[in-house]
Amino acid sequence: MFPIRTGLSQPKPLILALHALLVAQSGASFAQEAKTNQALEMPVLVVVGSSDALKTLPGTANLLTQEELFQSHVFNVNEALRKLPGVNVRDEEGFGMRPNIGIRGMNPTRSTKTLLLEDGIPLSYAPYGDNASYYHPPIERFANIEVLKGPAQIQFGPQTISGTINYLTPNPPTEPGGFLSFTGGTREFYDGHFNYGGTVGNFGGILDITHKESEGARDNTHSDINDFNIKGVYNFSTDHALTVRANYFQEDSIVTYSGITEAEMRQFGIRYNPFKNDTMQTDRWGTSLTHQYSFNDDVTLTTNVYWSHFHRDWWRQANTTTDNQCNASVPGFSAHRLQGIAVNAEACQSIQGRLRDYYSYGVEPRLQVKYQTFGLDNELDLGFRAHFEEQYRVQENRHRVTGAATIAENNTRDTDAYSGFVQNKFLIGDFSVTPGVRIEHVDFARLNELNGKRGRSTLTEILPALGVTYSSSDRLTAFFGFHGGFAPPRVEDAIDNNGTVVDIGPEKSWNYELGFRSAPYTGAKFDATLFHADFLQQNAVGSIAGGSTPLAAGAALYQGAEVMARQDFGPLFDSSHNVYLQLAYTWVATAEMTSPFKCLATSGCNNATAQQLAHGAFVGNRLPYAPDHTLTATLGYELDDDFDIHLETVYVGEQFSDFANTVVAPAHGDGQKGKIDDYVVLNVATTYHAKPINTDFFVSLKNLLDETYIVDRTRGILPGAPRLIQAGFKVSF
Repeated sequence: MFPIRTGLSQPKPLILALHALLVAQSGASFAQEAKTNQALEMPVLVVVGSSDALKTLPGTANLLTQEELFQSHVFNVNEALRKLPGVNVRDEEGFGMRPNIGIRGMNPTRSTKTLLLEDGIPLSYAPYGDNASYYHPPIERFANIEVLKGPAQIQFGPQTISGTINYLTPNPPTEPGGFLSFTGGTREFYDGHFNYGGTVGNFGGILDITHKESEGARDNTHSDINDFNIKGVYNFSTDHALTVRANYFQEDSIVTYSGITEAEMRQFGIRYNPFKNDTMQTDRWGTSLTHQYSFNDDVTLTTNVYWSHFHRDWWRQANTTTDNQCNASVPGFSAHRLQGIAVNAEACQSIQGRLRDYYSYGVEPRLQVKYQTFGLDNELDLGFRAHFEEQYRVQENRHRVTGAATIAENNTRDTDAYSGFVQNKFLIGDFSVTPGVRIEHVDFARLNELNGKRGRSTLTEILPALGVTYSSSDRLTAFFGFHGGFAPPRVEDAIDNNGTVVDIGPEKSWNYELGFRSAPYTGAKFDATLFHADFLQQNAVGSIAGGSTPLAAGAALYQGAEVMARQDFGPLFDSSHNVYLQLAYTWVATAEMTSPFKCLATSGCNNATAQQLAHGAFVGNRLPYAPDHTLTATLGYELDDDFDIHLETVYVGEQFSDFANTVVAPAHGDGQKGKIDDYVVLNVATTYHAKPINTDFFVSLKNLLDETYIVDRTRGILPGAPRLIQAGFKVSF
């Protein structure tokens, strides 16, 4: 259960004013004559864009197409993103509903260092005040995935320290049609997906429905999700269009938070999980409008208005392997776990409800202008965002038998954020030079409903950027860029539970890139980038690296290289038989603390690890969850559009799980410390297209050799997914 919300903030006056302007624009142009003989223009915000845009894009950009996602039959977003360089995705429950995405060595826990967008609109439920991914749509919802790094990120934000991921939903097809697909597999895996849409005159619409369920990677886990997505576009005229989106996501899972101890793994196996009473229920509603108006061929205004509500109830009996809440009803419960003695979660009468409601809404107009000055072509982009968040957080501690409950936390947290950017691209022959700047202003507020304590905090940052590209032909583009990295602190870190303002400050970095994109000959593609991210301040807490270290901040350095390459031999030899090779490789040569990390919390700074961090004991250590090498390599064969089969090899290098870089985990340790060994996973997928019935039949094997490996130790040991066998069909109509 969760408390009834009263007195919620009304939409801010600025949103109402801009929305009124958008509506007025729509009404003014509604009577214009529509040209129905042209394809509908779809207002949508992309971060990478077309191949032509790549010639002047001063940064690394990668795209995963709908065809690639289907041919590999990825069943979660983790599988998809591993196909791209620079991206490290750590598994958790085995279903991809709470992805942990790290870019270029950044800690992947809850994707807090990464900006996630959907059609250019913030996807996270609180990107300013609590950028954690406890919700993620199913991969089936998306048509393409864009990943952007480098100075062009200042167009988006707030997170600009690592990379931006933009998920693009499918557009309505020109002709009415759709598909129905079904996939089944081991571990009770079911995936049903229905999609239908079309265009009539000036209106196009598409409906997408997904139902998925499966056991997770551990015992006593099961996930069940439903996702509904509607998208419509109306062209008032050839220069005036509106896109409307609405979606609903629902999850009902049996999933625990705690991992297991070293002794439990040895005694009962890596998939052991005694907490069969832990449940997660979530609901997420979202809607948005994207309005686009072209004043002429050179001036376009695009405005996004968006709103979402995320509700989560997570009832669990343990948060980590050292959690002692069950000791009251089962003496020695936590000690038994450390000793590898079986525990009975049914006998534990304690359960905690972490109950959350997040509201996020905002407006973002963007103007693009093409013009000439001093004989040079220019492209000016500028935009403004007003974004607002409301968090309602309750922790209810309940007795499982009597139902008696106490409220341990009741917080209201608000964030008002205003940001703007401007960048101008100077096109000088084969060169482009793009200076730009972004400004972020954030107001935080927190109210403890239990004691009435409240506090407010404000920060403002200016983020410069500069990018240069050289493109003499379609075969080669070289680029260099730098920009200021920024990520705001969480509300709970900036203001403590007694309303005390903590001088945390945002994460700040200087990010540099040098690279090239090339297509040296028919069927070949080769991209490479050197990267360097020098953090003036990086924020870290023990929950991202084992233990209970309070919030600490210090300097850090990340640098390395990434490569994306592909060779298709079919086009090279003008043959319908295409053998192809593809690889995505990342080398994070450096990911280390370069200064002591000072404890900034108002309590808990006497923690042993916090003291060691503050005194510089770990300076020079490799930061947790930053594997030095990651590689995804694919060897495949395809025959026209009729048949495809490929073998994918995923390699993740060794990594440390704590700030101390503990190598050997203690025999009776809590599982939160110790080196995570490197591992290799093989995946196979094959597809046959039956033309007479317009149906695809497919089979995929995930973790072909059934490798057993550890993926995470933040709350105890978590395993990677076991071998999964999945098969299905997709009929198009």
